Amino acid sequence: MEQFFFSSWTSVVRTIVIGTLAYASLILLLRISGKRTLSKMNAFDFVVTVAMGSTLASVLLNKSVPLIDGILAFALLIGLQFAITWLAVRYKAVSRLVKAEPTLLVYQGQYQQEAMRVERVTEGEILAGLRERGISSLMEAAAVILETDGTLNVLKQAPSGPQSALTPVTGLPK
Repeated sequence: MEQFFFSSWTSVVRTIVIGTLAYASLILLLRISGKRTLSKMNAFDFVVTVAMGSTLASVLLNKSVPLIDGILAFALLIGLQFAITWLAVRYKAVSRLVKAEPTLLVYQGQYQQEAMRVERVTEGEILAGLRERGISSLMEAAAVILETDGTLNVLKQAPSGPQSALTPVTGLPK
């Protein structure tokens, strides 16, 4: 029964030392990689974040995984994320592959039912987004957009034209 709660002081010290070094390495690599790595997540960022968490857990808890392997895995994941985002900024095809487009859910006070169905967003979620921004009626919302990171943004005014914030949004009526 003693093994269930405590195996040895060596194991405790290893966990503290490896955990501290792995954590410090991860922080250092994230700082080197830039703000984009720590920005709001889209699906691609989420996968990388989960993979880094899994790697940290493996290094920390699995005695057969050396620290240097974990640091190399962190560097590989961050490097791949950097490469993909670098390519996505320069090539539209790569950008479309790794990022979703924002989707218009409400336009001029009217629900866009097909877009809501495709994105699996309910009227209640949209109304909650309006309340968060102090908007008391759907009619006061010129547009509600589901952003690429899953957040709902509400615009009180929605001018048209090439400089409009709605230009890149999917589902904008012509």
